[in-house]
Amino acid sequence: MNEKQEERKGGCWCVSVCRTYSSMVSCVEHPAGGYRKMFETVEELNEPIPAQITGVIPSWLGGSLLRMGPGLFEVGAEPFHHLFDGQAMLHKFDLKDSRVTYYRKFIRTDAYVRAMTENRVVITEFGTAAYPDPCKNIFSRFFTYFRGIEVTDNCIVNIYPIGEDFYAVTETNFITKVDPDSLETLKKVDLCKYLSVNGVTAHPHIDTDGTVYNIGNCFGKNMSLAYNVIKIPPAQKDKSDPIEKSQVVVQFPSSERLKPSYVHSFGMTDNYFVFVEQPVKINLLKFLSGWSIRGATYMDCFESNETMGTLFHLATKDSESYLSSHKFRTSAFNIFHHINTYEDEGFIVVDLCTWKGHDFVYNYLYLANMREDWDELKKAAMRAPQPEVRRYVLPLDMHREDQGKNLVSLSYTTATAVLHTDGTIWLEPEVLFSAPRQAFEFPQINYSLCRGKKYSFAYGLGLNHFIPDKIVKLNVQTKQTWVWQEEECYPSEPLFVQTPGATEEDDGVLLSIVVRPGAERPSFLLVLDAMKLTELARAEVNTIIPLTLHGMYKP
Repeated sequence: MNEKQEERKGGCWCVSVCRTYSSMVSCVEHPAGGYRKMFETVEELNEPIPAQITGVIPSWLGGSLLRMGPGLFEVGAEPFHHLFDGQAMLHKFDLKDSRVTYYRKFIRTDAYVRAMTENRVVITEFGTAAYPDPCKNIFSRFFTYFRGIEVTDNCIVNIYPIGEDFYAVTETNFITKVDPDSLETLKKVDLCKYLSVNGVTAHPHIDTDGTVYNIGNCFGKNMSLAYNVIKIPPAQKDKSDPIEKSQVVVQFPSSERLKPSYVHSFGMTDNYFVFVEQPVKINLLKFLSGWSIRGATYMDCFESNETMGTLFHLATKDSESYLSSHKFRTSAFNIFHHINTYEDEGFIVVDLCTWKGHDFVYNYLYLANMREDWDELKKAAMRAPQPEVRRYVLPLDMHREDQGKNLVSLSYTTATAVLHTDGTIWLEPEVLFSAPRQAFEFPQINYSLCRGKKYSFAYGLGLNHFIPDKIVKLNVQTKQTWVWQEEECYPSEPLFVQTPGATEEDDGVLLSIVVRPGAERPSFLLVLDAMKLTELARAEVNTIIPLTLHGMYKP
């Protein structure tokens, strides 16, 4: 796989090119600005529509690709301002007997239903504030500001199984049960009724038996802060709701009493949890006072700790205890997505998609920025943190006499860990992928085979100055990359589906929804050979599909 599979520079598109990470720079420009179509409101469908297939879909690939993302970008005359504000839409591509259909519906969250009823933004979203109804008198509007915080249930980010059920989620305490077949909204669930958390991430880990692990902030007594790892058991024999039996299994302390770090994902091996505490902080006092009195947004409450750097925390999974003696520190970076975490010869290897520095990347994801002309969008991206895929290695065993030495003895990495006199271990990463303003993000692996295990391949969405314009396969051992890219095509997170009975790690397919503005059929489901990153098939539909964030494949 070291040879070029197919490439054409004249028309500026490339498919499945193998190269080292340093030379993987997008050859495609986007002067037409077709990416704006991903941020436009669409209508839901009354029934599934058929797709036109070119190529051959593997006969064993039968199931549903479920994706979450924003589908409504304004309510009446009021626009949503941030990429994570649009109202949640659930998308589904059904694959059966070599036929493909596409279907979508809005999730009937309280945020959506009330917005549709009142024709305005009623509940504050990530970057859009809701204000009192202007039709009410001045006294009603005044007292509305003092009702306290009304947390959104806009489950825009992801969908995953709990027991035998499926839940659309965001990052608050509310998750929404949905029917993966009809896409109907079934029930809103408040996790605060069962667990001591104020929200959980949209990126849980799921064990082979169906046990779900997740992490979230907890605001405890006397305004004390912590990060709780929660455990939701698998489907119950008595058909009871697993959420009712959920529990907190371990707690990580917060480095600042009133400012928890933003948490989007975490790492898990067979024996350990890994939590990365980043310098992007939520100012709790600003959150409580500003929101309830003057009407702020989530984004207004973020700030950066310029002196903190980044901390790595460990806890054991079986004995459920925080390893307070292991103090790992490194330079500042933003972290949203873990790629994989595994144990090897007394070390924990942590592979991450990072953004250098303490400046919050979400500051650059307002819709006004994303809808800019290509040249202006590139200028804004030049001011944003630089993305890198990094490998950190955490030693489990250390001794006082090892001070000043590199504790990492793994032969295949240049990552280092040095014990300082104060007992902290300073980490320096190995860079697995880096190119100017080219991000490898929304990472996926062969999860069923490789989660928590040593692995070779990661698959990601290539962001070119924040615009998703390629799918990338990365060999994390050799740093080779393979690229699928086509002019004026904007893919989504590639999901890996393993070939039944496969023994090779990359024996399977990648599924991605691609938007192609201006085409007769402007969106399609792309099926790639995960080994070669060559196209097997595409299923085109006669409708624009807006941006999708995360999702799952349901066999």
